[in-house]
Amino acid sequence: MTNRLQIAWLTSGRGPGSYGALEFLLKAIDDGLPVDIAVVFVNRAAGEAEPTDRLMDMVRGRGIALETLSSVAFRRGQGGKRAEQGEPLPAWRGEYDKEVVRLLGRHTFDFGVMFGYMLIATEALYGAYTFLNDHPALPGGPVGTYQEVIAELIRRRAPESGCLMNIVTGDLDRGPVVSYCRFPIWDASNQILWRWDYPPDQLVAGTRENLPLFHDIRTRGVARERPFLVETLRALTEDELQMPPANPLDLTAKVEAAMLKGAREAASR
Repeated sequence: MTNRLQIAWLTSGRGPGSYGALEFLLKAIDDGLPVDIAVVFVNRAAGEAEPTDRLMDMVRGRGIALETLSSVAFRRGQGGKRAEQGEPLPAWRGEYDKEVVRLLGRHTFDFGVMFGYMLIATEALYGAYTFLNDHPALPGGPVGTYQEVIAELIRRRAPESGCLMNIVTGDLDRGPVVSYCRFPIWDASNQILWRWDYPPDQLVAGTRENLPLFHDIRTRGVARERPFLVETLRALTEDELQMPPANPLDLTAKVEAAMLKGAREAASR
């Protein structure tokens, strides 16, 4: 039996990856994926960043409900400090998430999807609703932003990586894994990029992003994260996958098939 899902979409919309993922999902919905986006929530206000404004324009243009609350303006209004890596989240973060819950409460949905959402959720948020989080790694792989993940993969000289969806909990990027796919990041086509050992000073923010190997790994991941998102939602609509799952669902074969189909369609245009 096929179920029609109602989802909330949470994003910071700060780059082309966030925009492209939402655009890809909307196209899949147009093509018959039985999913409705009940609301999009953005933790920025209009005018804060051009990429986010562009995403919000797309949402409005599709007639989708849009809720926004600038986390920067909220922090400043509370007199709070920025969250520092490795430290407990400041108190204002919980208060902010209470406001997010209030805004989301205006809408009816089955669960939320965090994609390119750059805030760590507090219990005030993940305790109120179930959220799936997109993370660019295999289960048990590196945590953090995609930049941090790729840097760690290079440090480990890892042969493969992946995409996963996990249920958001207080354990950052380690909540129960719902689905995943895997792909090689070291093969004949990029072997030359692995010939060097990359010293620590080349893997820091601002430098690692300029490495050809970094770009190669990122490109492989982006190519898969969008069909992976769609195939995860499709599996949920078809009862192939439950939340929480008894076991994570390996969608590698379906993601690779979707990529091949997309390449063929692009070539035939």
